Amino acid sequence: MNSSPLPNGKQMSDNQSWNSSGSEEDLEAEPGPHGGVAEFSGVLSKWTNYIHGWQDRWVVLKNNTLSYYKSQDEREYGCRGSLCLSKAVITPHEFDECRLDISVNDSVWYLRAMDPEHRNQWIDSIEQHRAESGYGSESSLRRHGSMLSLTSATSGYSATSTSSFKKGHSLREKLAEMETFRDILCRQVDTLQKYFDACADAGCKDELQRDKIVEDDEDDFPTTRSDGEFLHNNHNGSREKLFQSLSTKGINGIDFKGEAITFKATTAGILATLSHCIDLMVKREDSWQRRLDKETEKRRRVEEAYKTALSELKKKSHFGGPDYEEGPNSLINEDEFFDAVEAALDRQDKIEEQTQTEKSRIQRLSPMPSGDAYSTMGTHRFAEKSPTPPSSPLSCAVALSPLLHHEHRFSAEVEEMVKSHMTYSLQDVGGDANWQLVVEEGEMKVYRREVEENGIVLDPLKATHAVKGVTGHEVCHYFWDTDVRNDWETTVENFNIVETLSDNAIIVYQTHKRVWPASQRDVLYLSAIRKIIANNENDPDTWLVCNFSVDHDNAQPSSRCVRAKINIAMICQTLVSPPEGDKEISRDNILCKITYVANVNPGGWAPASVLRAVAKREYPKFLKRFTSYVQEKTAGKPILF
Repeated sequence: MNSSPLPNGKQMSDNQSWNSSGSEEDLEAEPGPHGGVAEFSGVLSKWTNYIHGWQDRWVVLKNNTLSYYKSQDEREYGCRGSLCLSKAVITPHEFDECRLDISVNDSVWYLRAMDPEHRNQWIDSIEQHRAESGYGSESSLRRHGSMLSLTSATSGYSATSTSSFKKGHSLREKLAEMETFRDILCRQVDTLQKYFDACADAGCKDELQRDKIVEDDEDDFPTTRSDGEFLHNNHNGSREKLFQSLSTKGINGIDFKGEAITFKATTAGILATLSHCIDLMVKREDSWQRRLDKETEKRRRVEEAYKTALSELKKKSHFGGPDYEEGPNSLINEDEFFDAVEAALDRQDKIEEQTQTEKSRIQRLSPMPSGDAYSTMGTHRFAEKSPTPPSSPLSCAVALSPLLHHEHRFSAEVEEMVKSHMTYSLQDVGGDANWQLVVEEGEMKVYRREVEENGIVLDPLKATHAVKGVTGHEVCHYFWDTDVRNDWETTVENFNIVETLSDNAIIVYQTHKRVWPASQRDVLYLSAIRKIIANNENDPDTWLVCNFSVDHDNAQPSSRCVRAKINIAMICQTLVSPPEGDKEISRDNILCKITYVANVNPGGWAPASVLRAVAKREYPKFLKRFTSYVQEKTAGKPILF
């Protein structure tokens, strides 16, 4: 059916005008002093890189452009970066209520406000600027009127629907037949309607005529004459008129029976054509459904390929962003995390190798300094005296004198740790099924027992090693002395002594080099060195260094690092083989048996497989590097028992 136009001659424009006015969505932002949206500025934290993390920056939103400066005072020197918001994508973070990400192509700014309300103010201001420039969000696009879009969509759908039948010639022919049948049926309905109207008019006229004839007949009843005969009035003409008016063929000359037969044939043709159209449409529907399924599957594959490509692009472009570092909601998966950590460790090893090569070259070119290896402890006794056999009582007294035991507030904890390590750490774990041998290189063996608590790896680790030419005292001294720590420790970024408890006990705070994407770790621990008194003369000379986590007011945990907890011990036993004849004991007669145990709670959210792989890789390297350093430093020096 054709729809009648509106009184003003328009089909939809008035409706559109009425529908798009008076809505809250049409409210625009208040203009600024010059007719545009006002400038908005303030302090936001911006992610710089994985080394410096979040840094406060002065951010300015003006003329649909977002710019940032190092501080508000440095605005006169020019901005450090800017983004045009016309095609920018603003994404509030899913988990961090204070964070928003702004991306334009491959450039992404990670920003954090001081609180969620502050973030929402920035988002609203950005949307106002985008709307003012004509590049608003989805909500601002609705301001242009929904009825116009609806009309356009309907028109497009109609055109598509009409064009979809052009290929079905049989269906088009049947539709043409339907048009013909419709015209015939309309004419037949008009004819029958005229017939019914004529019948109704004729019925009314017959009623009036009948009443008149009856009245005339009443006057025409026979009268009786005196001789008994009836007299009749002659009104046969009236009766003939009545019968003539009731004739079925006298109404406008319409053949009702013929019209009824034609109407029945027309409706039968319409029904047959409709049935044929339905069959054709069912067949076409099956064909279109198959094509639709193919197109749907093709679109699904294209969308998946697009998402994969977009994900890979984001990973390559923003792999150093805050979403890809260690955390509870990190976007990096376990395999990628492992690969990144391994690559970072390889780079550190290469840098360390180059550094050691340069140090060795400098040492070869420079003369050896006077003094001995133990000048850092303030003792020069072995430099001033000729070597004395280790069995001499004087020798032992000299060795122990700088490390006399002094009481302090952690003395009880130190004694408990020493006793525990001497009881359990020296036990052989080679036949224990709970301990796994993970590394074996010559004399060095590394065992691990897998333990997890709340998803955090707490694997106890135990390593045994035998080193020739050094004593247990020498190994423990170099392990404990902070003055030489940077010479052999490559994983520490910086450290400082928080408190000196006694001559043989200190509290140390140290931060370890960050291995991205893992978070940086720090540790606060008490380090104590101790000579273990032998129970009998056949027991080997034993020294111990124990490091265990403590708390201190001057080194509180910070948000910059994840605080790790440690309980580490290095136990060194000196084994001496008798020299030949009257020869003095030399380093060829000395063997140091090292037992190293470590219980570390790394904290944080690093995957368990990554932590275990790193431990398996780094602990053996540490033992080999450290023992080689001790051998190098003690070579040609007096033996310290």
